[in-house]
Amino acid sequence: MLRKAVFLIMTILVTGYAQADESLLKLATTTSTANSGLMDLLLPKFTEETSIEVHLIAVGTGKALRLGREGDVDIVLVHARAAEDAFVEGGYGVDRADVMYNDFIIVGPASDPAGTAGSGSVAEVLQRIAASKAPFISRGDDSGTHKRELFLWQSSGKKPGGSWYREVGQGMGKTLQIANEIDAYTMTDRGTWLAYESKLDIELLYQDDPPLFNPYGIIAVNPERHPDVNYSGASKLIKWITSPPAQKMISEFKIKGQQLFVPAAGSSS
Repeated sequence: MLRKAVFLIMTILVTGYAQADESLLKLATTTSTANSGLMDLLLPKFTEETSIEVHLIAVGTGKALRLGREGDVDIVLVHARAAEDAFVEGGYGVDRADVMYNDFIIVGPASDPAGTAGSGSVAEVLQRIAASKAPFISRGDDSGTHKRELFLWQSSGKKPGGSWYREVGQGMGKTLQIANEIDAYTMTDRGTWLAYESKLDIELLYQDDPPLFNPYGIIAVNPERHPDVNYSGASKLIKWITSPPAQKMISEFKIKGQQLFVPAAGSSS
Protein backbone atom coordinates (compact mmCIF):
# COMPACT_ATOMS: atom_id res chain seq x y z
CA MET A 1 0.00 0.00 0.00
CA LEU A 2 2.80 2.40 1.00
CA ARG A 3 4.71 1.43 -2.13
CA LYS A 4 1.70 2.23 -4.32
CA ALA A 5 1.22 5.58 -2.61
CA VAL A 6 4.87 6.54 -3.10
CA PHE A 7 4.68 5.49 -6.75
CA LEU A 8 1.53 7.56 -7.24
CA ILE A 9 3.12 10.64 -5.66
CA MET A 10 6.25 10.27 -7.79
CA THR A 11 4.13 9.87 -10.92
CA ILE A 12 2.21 13.04 -10.12
CA LEU A 13 5.42 14.97 -9.45
CA VAL A 14 7.10 13.79 -12.64
CA THR A 15 3.98 14.36 -14.73
CA GLY A 16 3.48 17.80 -13.21
CA TYR A 17 7.08 18.76 -14.02
CA ALA A 18 6.75 17.57 -17.61
CA GLN A 19 3.51 19.47 -18.11
CA ALA A 20 4.97 22.67 -16.61
CA ASP A 21 8.04 22.37 -18.81
CA GLU A 22 6.05 22.03 -22.03
CA SER A 23 5.46 25.77 -22.17
CA LEU A 24 9.18 26.45 -22.73
CA LEU A 25 11.32 25.05 -25.53
CA LYS A 26 15.10 25.41 -25.60
CA LEU A 27 16.37 25.64 -29.19
CA ALA A 28 20.06 25.67 -30.09
CA THR A 29 20.57 26.98 -33.60
CA THR A 30 23.29 28.54 -35.68
CA THR A 31 24.42 32.14 -35.75
CA SER A 32 23.41 32.34 -39.41
CA THR A 33 19.72 31.80 -38.66
CA ALA A 34 19.90 34.25 -35.75
CA ASN A 35 22.03 36.96 -37.39
CA SER A 36 19.92 36.98 -40.53
CA GLY A 37 16.73 37.68 -38.57
CA LEU A 38 14.95 34.52 -39.73
CA MET A 39 14.30 33.27 -36.20
CA ASP A 40 12.87 36.66 -35.25
CA LEU A 41 10.30 36.09 -37.98
CA LEU A 42 9.47 32.44 -37.35
CA LEU A 43 9.53 31.89 -33.60
CA PRO A 44 6.96 34.53 -32.53
CA LYS A 45 4.52 32.99 -35.01
CA PHE A 46 5.18 29.51 -33.59
CA THR A 47 4.59 30.86 -30.06
CA GLU A 48 1.39 32.59 -31.16
CA GLU A 49 0.01 29.34 -32.59
CA THR A 50 1.16 26.94 -29.86
CA SER A 51 1.64 29.06 -26.69
CA ILE A 52 5.16 27.57 -26.42
CA GLU A 53 7.87 30.13 -25.67
CA VAL A 54 11.19 29.41 -27.37
CA HIS A 55 14.47 30.16 -25.62
CA LEU A 56 16.90 30.68 -28.52
CA ILE A 57 20.60 29.83 -28.09
CA ALA A 58 22.63 30.97 -31.12
CA VAL A 59 25.95 29.14 -31.38
CA GLY A 60 27.98 27.22 -33.94
CA THR A 61 26.70 23.84 -35.11
CA GLY A 62 29.36 21.96 -33.13
CA LYS A 63 28.35 23.62 -29.86
CA ALA A 64 24.64 23.25 -30.64
CA LEU A 65 25.08 19.50 -31.05
CA ARG A 66 27.14 19.33 -27.85
CA LEU A 67 24.31 21.06 -25.97
CA GLY A 68 21.95 18.48 -27.44
CA ARG A 69 24.19 15.57 -26.46
CA GLU A 70 24.31 16.87 -22.89
CA GLY A 71 20.54 17.39 -22.74
CA ASP A 72 20.91 21.13 -22.14
CA VAL A 73 18.49 21.94 -24.97
CA ASP A 74 15.37 20.27 -26.33
CA ILE A 75 15.99 20.64 -30.05
CA VAL A 76 18.68 21.76 -32.51
CA LEU A 77 18.54 23.43 -35.94
CA VAL A 78 21.96 23.06 -37.56
CA HIS A 79 23.84 22.66 -40.84
CA ALA A 80 26.47 19.93 -40.99
CA ARG A 81 24.92 16.75 -42.33
CA ALA A 82 27.71 14.34 -41.37
CA ALA A 83 27.68 15.66 -37.79
CA GLU A 84 23.87 15.56 -37.73
CA ASP A 85 23.86 11.91 -38.83
CA ALA A 86 26.45 11.04 -36.16
CA PHE A 87 24.27 12.82 -33.56
CA VAL A 88 21.26 10.70 -34.52
CA GLU A 89 23.19 7.45 -34.95
CA GLY A 90 24.77 7.96 -31.53
CA GLY A 91 21.30 7.98 -29.98
CA TYR A 92 21.32 11.65 -29.04
CA GLY A 93 18.71 12.89 -31.51
CA VAL A 94 15.50 11.70 -33.15
CA ASP A 95 13.03 12.77 -35.83
CA ARG A 96 15.52 14.66 -38.00
CA ALA A 97 13.85 16.62 -40.81
CA ASP A 98 15.10 18.77 -43.67
CA VAL A 99 14.07 22.40 -43.25
CA MET A 100 15.82 24.62 -45.81
CA TYR A 101 19.11 25.47 -47.42
CA ASN A 102 21.09 28.61 -48.13
CA ASP A 103 24.57 29.11 -49.51
CA PHE A 104 28.07 30.21 -48.65
CA ILE A 105 30.08 32.82 -50.52
CA ILE A 106 33.75 33.84 -50.63
CA VAL A 107 34.45 37.47 -49.77
CA GLY A 108 37.68 39.42 -49.67
CA PRO A 109 39.62 42.54 -50.66
CA ALA A 110 38.40 44.43 -53.71
CA SER A 111 41.97 44.30 -55.02
CA ASP A 112 41.75 40.47 -54.99
CA PRO A 113 45.48 39.83 -54.42
CA ALA A 114 45.05 36.08 -54.95
CA GLY A 115 43.49 36.65 -58.38
CA THR A 116 40.35 34.64 -57.64
CA ALA A 117 38.35 36.46 -60.31
CA GLY A 118 37.49 34.13 -63.14
CA SER A 119 37.95 30.96 -61.06
CA GLY A 120 35.87 28.07 -62.35
CA SER A 121 35.18 26.52 -58.95
CA VAL A 122 35.46 27.19 -55.24
CA ALA A 123 38.31 24.65 -55.20
CA GLU A 124 40.22 26.86 -57.63
CA VAL A 125 39.47 29.93 -55.50
CA LEU A 126 41.03 28.26 -52.47
CA GLN A 127 43.97 26.96 -54.48
CA ARG A 128 44.74 30.50 -55.65
CA ILE A 129 44.46 31.90 -52.13
CA ALA A 130 46.81 29.22 -50.80
CA ALA A 131 49.30 29.73 -53.65
CA SER A 132 49.41 33.50 -53.06
CA LYS A 133 49.44 33.13 -49.26
CA ALA A 134 46.96 36.00 -49.12
CA PRO A 135 45.43 36.33 -45.62
CA PHE A 136 42.43 34.08 -44.99
CA ILE A 137 40.33 34.27 -41.82
CA SER A 138 38.66 31.08 -40.62
CA ARG A 139 35.98 30.97 -37.94
CA GLY A 140 37.88 28.10 -36.34
CA ASP A 141 34.98 27.42 -33.97
CA ASP A 142 33.68 23.98 -34.99
CA SER A 143 30.56 25.60 -36.45
CA GLY A 144 28.80 24.25 -39.53
CA THR A 145 30.48 26.99 -41.54
CA HIS A 146 33.90 26.01 -40.19
CA LYS A 147 33.25 22.32 -40.92
CA ARG A 148 32.25 23.13 -44.50
CA GLU A 149 35.26 25.38 -44.97
CA LEU A 150 37.62 22.60 -43.86
CA PHE A 151 35.86 20.15 -46.19
CA LEU A 152 36.31 22.57 -49.10
CA TRP A 153 40.01 23.00 -48.34
CA GLN A 154 40.39 19.23 -48.32
CA SER A 155 38.48 18.96 -51.61
CA SER A 156 40.77 21.58 -53.13
CA GLY A 157 43.84 19.48 -52.30
CA LYS A 158 45.30 22.26 -50.16
CA LYS A 159 45.99 22.16 -46.42
CA PRO A 160 45.74 25.69 -45.01
CA GLY A 161 48.31 26.78 -42.47
CA GLY A 162 51.07 29.21 -41.74
CA SER A 163 50.88 32.89 -40.96
CA TRP A 164 48.46 33.63 -43.82
CA TYR A 165 45.73 31.35 -42.40
CA ARG A 166 44.22 32.49 -39.10
CA GLU A 167 41.59 30.73 -37.00
CA VAL A 168 39.85 33.25 -34.77
CA GLY A 169 37.35 31.11 -32.84
CA GLN A 170 34.57 33.63 -33.40
CA GLY A 171 31.06 33.78 -34.84
CA MET A 172 30.43 34.83 -38.42
CA GLY A 173 29.81 38.52 -37.77
CA LYS A 174 33.02 38.98 -35.81
CA THR A 175 34.95 36.91 -38.38
CA LEU A 176 33.77 39.22 -41.15
CA GLN A 177 34.82 42.25 -39.13
CA ILE A 178 38.30 40.81 -38.58
CA ALA A 179 38.65 39.95 -42.28
CA ASN A 180 37.65 43.50 -43.11
CA GLU A 181 40.17 45.00 -40.67
CA ILE A 182 43.15 43.16 -42.18
CA ASP A 183 41.93 43.01 -45.81
CA ALA A 184 41.61 39.25 -45.83
CA TYR A 185 39.51 36.58 -47.51
CA THR A 186 36.91 34.52 -45.66
CA MET A 187 33.90 32.29 -46.28
CA THR A 188 30.52 33.38 -44.96
CA ASP A 189 26.87 32.46 -45.23
CA ARG A 190 25.00 34.88 -47.48
CA GLY A 191 22.55 36.02 -44.78
CA THR A 192 25.22 37.26 -42.37
CA TRP A 193 27.05 38.88 -45.27
CA LEU A 194 23.96 40.86 -46.26
CA ALA A 195 23.42 41.91 -42.65
CA TYR A 196 27.01 43.24 -42.38
CA GLU A 197 27.82 44.24 -45.96
CA SER A 198 27.07 47.95 -45.58
CA LYS A 199 29.61 48.19 -42.73
CA LEU A 200 32.44 46.47 -44.62
CA ASP A 201 34.93 47.35 -47.34
CA ILE A 202 35.62 43.76 -48.46
CA GLU A 203 33.51 42.49 -51.36
CA LEU A 204 31.71 39.38 -52.55
CA LEU A 205 34.13 37.63 -54.92
CA TYR A 206 32.75 34.14 -55.57
CA GLN A 207 29.34 32.44 -55.33
CA ASP A 208 26.84 29.99 -56.86
CA ASP A 209 28.96 26.82 -56.85
CA PRO A 210 27.10 23.63 -55.73
CA PRO A 211 29.72 22.75 -53.04
CA LEU A 212 28.78 26.05 -51.38
CA PHE A 213 25.13 25.04 -50.92
CA ASN A 214 24.25 24.64 -47.25
CA PRO A 215 21.32 22.44 -46.05
CA TYR A 216 19.78 22.74 -42.57
CA GLY A 217 18.22 19.98 -40.48
CA ILE A 218 16.12 20.12 -37.32
CA ILE A 219 16.50 17.35 -34.71
CA ALA A 220 14.73 16.67 -31.42
CA VAL A 221 16.91 15.60 -28.51
CA ASN A 222 16.22 11.94 -27.73
CA PRO A 223 13.87 11.73 -24.70
CA GLU A 224 15.03 8.17 -24.00
CA ARG A 225 18.51 9.50 -23.28
CA HIS A 226 17.35 12.70 -21.56
CA PRO A 227 13.86 12.11 -20.09
CA ASP A 228 13.53 15.71 -18.85
CA VAL A 229 13.66 17.33 -22.29
CA ASN A 230 10.55 18.91 -23.77
CA TYR A 231 10.07 16.32 -26.50
CA SER A 232 6.43 17.26 -26.97
CA GLY A 233 7.36 20.87 -27.72
CA ALA A 234 10.23 19.78 -29.96
CA SER A 235 7.89 17.57 -31.98
CA LYS A 236 5.47 20.45 -32.39
CA LEU A 237 8.25 22.75 -33.66
CA ILE A 238 9.45 20.14 -36.16
CA LYS A 239 5.90 19.66 -37.46
CA TRP A 240 5.31 23.42 -37.58
CA ILE A 241 8.55 24.52 -39.27
CA THR A 242 8.16 21.86 -41.99
CA SER A 243 4.51 22.76 -42.64
CA PRO A 244 3.53 24.60 -45.86
CA PRO A 245 2.75 27.92 -44.08
CA ALA A 246 6.12 28.04 -42.28
CA GLN A 247 7.97 26.92 -45.41
CA LYS A 248 6.26 29.77 -47.27
CA MET A 249 7.48 32.22 -44.61
CA ILE A 250 11.02 30.90 -45.06
CA SER A 251 10.75 31.27 -48.83
CA GLU A 252 9.52 34.86 -48.59
CA PHE A 253 12.14 36.00 -46.05
CA LYS A 254 14.49 38.46 -47.77
CA ILE A 255 17.24 40.96 -47.00
CA LYS A 256 17.83 43.76 -49.50
CA GLY A 257 15.48 42.00 -51.88
CA GLN A 258 17.44 38.74 -51.84
CA GLN A 259 15.95 35.43 -50.77
CA LEU A 260 18.22 33.88 -48.14
CA PHE A 261 16.79 30.43 -47.54
CA VAL A 262 15.14 27.92 -49.87
CA PRO A 263 12.51 25.63 -48.27
CA ALA A 264 13.52 21.97 -48.26
CA ALA A 265 10.93 20.14 -46.13
CA GLY A 266 10.21 16.76 -47.63
CA SER A 267 13.55 16.60 -49.46
CA SER A 268 15.12 13.18 -49.72
CA SER A 269 17.52 12.64 -46.82
